[in-house]
Amino acid sequence: MRVIHAAAGLAVVLALTGCQRTSMGGFSSQDASPAPIQAAPVPSVSSSQLPAPTGNTSQFPAAPTSGTAMPGTVQQPGTQVAAAAGGGLDVTKESMVGNWRVSSAGSSCDMFLTLTNLGSGSRGGTRGCAGELTTMGSWEVAGKQVVLKDRNGNAIARLYKTADARFDGSTNGGQPVSLSR
Repeated sequence: MRVIHAAAGLAVVLALTGCQRTSMGGFSSQDASPAPIQAAPVPSVSSSQLPAPTGNTSQFPAAPTSGTAMPGTVQQPGTQVAAAAGGGLDVTKESMVGNWRVSSAGSSCDMFLTLTNLGSGSRGGTRGCAGELTTMGSWEVAGKQVVLKDRNGNAIARLYKTADARFDGSTNGGQPVSLSR
């Protein structure tokens, strides 16, 4: 019987010698996790207008010429760039997301704007609209204007914020367009 006990004890000892500890530290309460990293100070961020380039400017493209739509302008049919929208308010993409009521050409319809990327803009669409707005597939904010685009990415209308929840502008065909909530 002693042989069986001795063999069992030897088996237990051999089994325990094969075990390994996989955690850091010992069993004492003095083992502690690493000290937390201290936060580094962050300098304040400032913004200002960049100065005009000086010296050799041949590496820069030429400035836009007439007939090219620039932020802050409305493209009128049959004309060059028209005067900038007076008093256009600042626009953020996030403030545009959601459902809008559209008034155009004496009728009204719905427009839905999302932040889902689609080409160079964000996905959007209309329901119940007539004319150029039926082809709307995306939109983007460019400066102080909201540009509505067709499914091919071509601009079909440009709008400017005129009140807290109102945008006014026109389609490329010259039809006035208003968005409101």
